[in-house]
Amino acid sequence: MKNVGIVRKVDELGRIVVPIELRRSLGIGDRAEVEIYLDDDNERIILRKHQPMCAFCQSEENIISYKNQLICKNCVIEIGEE
Repeated sequence: MKNVGIVRKVDELGRIVVPIELRRSLGIGDRAEVEIYLDDDNERIILRKHQPMCAFCQSEENIISYKNQLICKNCVIEIGEE
């Protein structure tokens, strides 16, 4: 894990400001969705730029929306064959 040497305080509403330099380097714009994880030891909070994924196979490639569900084109083809 890379230490960038930035410290931020949590405000009274539980918010933390992610510095603009980090957001720019990760391609996280205004109103972007971010995923929040805990590591396996529950000692670290991990933020990740949200990537839409298929509801069936969790692929992040060739995603389309179908009836308010995200699904990849490969799963669409597979479902169509059954």
